[in-house]
Amino acid sequence: MLFLSQKFKALRFLAFVAVATLSRVALVAGADSDINIYTDDSLAQGWQNWSWNTDLNFAATDIISGTTGTSISVRSDAWSAFSLKLETNFAGYAGLRFDIAGAQPEIQFYFESTTEGLSSPSISLSSISKTVTADKFSSLLIDFNSLPGTGAQLGPGNWDRINIQAQGNGATYHVDNVVIVKEVVITPEFLSAEPLTNSIVAVTTKGNVNLSDVKVSLNGRAVGIVSNTSYVPVDTPARSITYFNLATPFAAGNLAIRAGNTTFSYTLPKTSGVSVNQFISTPINPLVYGVNFPTTPSYIQHLGVTNSRWGGNAVTAYNPFGHFTNAGADWYFENRGSDSADDWIGWVKGSGSAALLTVPALDWVAKDTSSYSYPKTIYPDQQRFDPYKPDAGNGMRSDGTPVSPPTDPRIAYTAWNTTLAKQWLAGLKNKPDILAIDNEIEIAHATHQDMHPEPMSYDEELSRVVTFAKAAKEVYPNIAVAAPSTCAWWFYWTSVVGWNDTAAHGNVDFLPWFLGEMKKAEKTAGRRLLDYLDIHYYFQADTSSNTDEAKALRLRATRSLWDPTYVDESWVGVEPQQNHQPNPTKINLIPRFKTLINNLYPGTKLSISEWSSTNDEDITGGLVTADMLGIFGKYGLDSAQYWATPNELGPVGLAFWLYRGYGTYFGSRSAQVSLTNPNPNIFSVYAGTQNGKATLVILNKDPKAVQAFALNGVPAGSYFVRHFGGSAGVAKWQVSSLATSKS
Repeated sequence: MLFLSQKFKALRFLAFVAVATLSRVALVAGADSDINIYTDDSLAQGWQNWSWNTDLNFAATDIISGTTGTSISVRSDAWSAFSLKLETNFAGYAGLRFDIAGAQPEIQFYFESTTEGLSSPSISLSSISKTVTADKFSSLLIDFNSLPGTGAQLGPGNWDRINIQAQGNGATYHVDNVVIVKEVVITPEFLSAEPLTNSIVAVTTKGNVNLSDVKVSLNGRAVGIVSNTSYVPVDTPARSITYFNLATPFAAGNLAIRAGNTTFSYTLPKTSGVSVNQFISTPINPLVYGVNFPTTPSYIQHLGVTNSRWGGNAVTAYNPFGHFTNAGADWYFENRGSDSADDWIGWVKGSGSAALLTVPALDWVAKDTSSYSYPKTIYPDQQRFDPYKPDAGNGMRSDGTPVSPPTDPRIAYTAWNTTLAKQWLAGLKNKPDILAIDNEIEIAHATHQDMHPEPMSYDEELSRVVTFAKAAKEVYPNIAVAAPSTCAWWFYWTSVVGWNDTAAHGNVDFLPWFLGEMKKAEKTAGRRLLDYLDIHYYFQADTSSNTDEAKALRLRATRSLWDPTYVDESWVGVEPQQNHQPNPTKINLIPRFKTLINNLYPGTKLSISEWSSTNDEDITGGLVTADMLGIFGKYGLDSAQYWATPNELGPVGLAFWLYRGYGTYFGSRSAQVSLTNPNPNIFSVYAGTQNGKATLVILNKDPKAVQAFALNGVPAGSYFVRHFGGSAGVAKWQVSSLATSKS
């Protein structure tokens, strides 16, 4: 990805493949010896088994490491974990070494400090190794100073718990020789060497390599190296990068970069043209760079988060007078404590972000932190019960239907209405910027069946939005109101009641009908009650796996946001009768809804308060995110928040950092970009301008090919390079005055 900005003199590049690095240098101060966790038959002294929904055999003999002894066999249900707790802690140690056997199980590792409530980023097994097999053990290492996948550091903390969590399909595997090590020895290595800009080679390394071992040739002829500049990322210091400035620029042909004993080879194509017209531009609303529930003020500032949302299923039941909420169908309809929304607004806005607050709009909110809606004592025949609270059920019978009769909401809830909502809003010390009227209430019969078991109709949803929007505007006459926060494509056009509901409303699809009715409500109320048409958008195609096919589909699916020629590669593309809209197999999301708004309720803004890359930890998640952020600016979206809180040093977090991190901004207007050979499946370019200065973000979505392009219409000068990705992983890099433009 390339990014040019005269203000910051910036040129940014994003490559395309992630790999993990395992080894590091270090003899850890204060660590006297390794800490054994398991060798044979049982856990070592001081370790406790805190696993959940997991079958364990600590003396398995079917697969062992070596010729004698035992191993641990593990079988975890979906999202369950093999979890081990140390009575003291392993703060200050260098890493976790273990042997593992299994058919590349879908598991992730993370560490906790139970006393401090800290949790590390999740580390997928595939980011450590992609070659784990069922018939023999692989010896692997998680380096605490360079966590696989991101290169981040585990950091300070009283780390005392290790979790190995299965993903959605569950996991079966064996582990052996599990040890917390005091020392990790680095092996100097050239991790990657790649062409970056017209005469720059970027070489990523670990350890103390000899940079004089780097040699470059183009079409069989040696190319001189004029100078080099090294950079060590503050957040990911285990991998450094050196930029080599070549004596001659690249040209079409064969590029070979010999680094130590490894040669990195590339076929450089002929250049394609990329032209920027700064005079044809669209304002970029800074509110599109938002997330749900940022973690800290530094998180907001590091990533440049502009818009923070207090939202999601749980907020439907948020009781602001006691700070209680209910997890709904996400976790056994259990009440729990919550942070104060008022305090949250205060620190979020104090950190430089706008705040979107969700106002509950059903009839009930949680009454305490301990109640739950489906006790086993009342409903003994339930599909599942909470393994940590065995009396709390999921409200479904063993045959998959809701329990009967419906539960009494008063078991877990207390009444809620507009009088209480106004009392809460009027008493806020910190005023939000946007108020959303609840969250995905069109599916409340499923997410919150304990308080709203009946399907939500067109009329009921409209009534709730109008009623609570009026209440919000009575307290804050100038507040922006967002609604209806609809969950997905299907429900944009109809209700849970079904097409009979649509037919009963003149065969007008739901959101077009809703816009028209909100326009009427404005006339009746004497004030606008809807400022943002708010929707949620997730790809309709199944991109949940991480196969090459799913990754490629994930990257293509961004076209559904803007491309009127793109037939969605999902059920949408093959079911043309799903709605009454023009071209129903082509989502064309942002232009479609801006047209609907202009036709039905002009002046309403468009918001996407939930969206996702599908896979936060894979490099394609970063590419999808960078692509979508560029699309949001180019096509004039008004507000957006990522679901939910991407890892700051993971691919998605780095995409935000690329556009906004540490005060380096993409621009306030999106300039027109023309490509000689446009192919949105593999190549995207976004241009931003501000105060007469230009910025480019260029994405290469094809990990097997180098993209070569000539830039036209950008200011002359030296440029700052910021990029992440590449075949060495996803660490973030930046360096000054590397790329140059003469015209």
